[in-house]
Amino acid sequence: MTTFYFIRHGQMDTSMAGEKFYKGFSYNMMTLSEKGIHQIHETAKDKRLFDAELIITSPFGRTMHSAAILSKDLNVEMRVETDLHEWMADGVTYEFLPNEVAEKSYKCLTENEGHHPAGEKCIWESAEQMRKRVMKVLDRYTKYNSVIVVCHGTLMQYVLGIEHPQNGQIEEFVYQ
Repeated sequence: MTTFYFIRHGQMDTSMAGEKFYKGFSYNMMTLSEKGIHQIHETAKDKRLFDAELIITSPFGRTMHSAAILSKDLNVEMRVETDLHEWMADGVTYEFLPNEVAEKSYKCLTENEGHHPAGEKCIWESAEQMRKRVMKVLDRYTKYNSVIVVCHGTLMQYVLGIEHPQNGQIEEFVYQ
């Protein structure tokens, strides 16, 4: 039995959004704001995390920054897991879609509670597709007793079946 502590990344610093190379998919390279850094330092004080043996994280800037803070504060090794990435508006070709298209897909995701509408061909990633990719990652870490998973709000919402979490929020998931 392994306890996974899912943690949503801290607040992202979007002050450079759309500038330099922080355009399109590169938006996901942005790290935490000062508030986000503070949020994750506070999260690291939660006693549930003190026995963690490993931290695994999404490859996005805001999650890796959060995981690095947790790693330092808790003195726990961290590893990047590419399949812990955020929900995909295009889960078929993995293209980065224009904001308007991605927002429309997200609206469809939320209105249909993570399910593709019956009879419609959707390219966006469903809750079940997210869950399958995340569970494949977790399967590799069941030899540990306690693992921290630093990831994204939408992923946590649909994989864990919770309300959309706040930045730095911890959700316990026991995997047997």
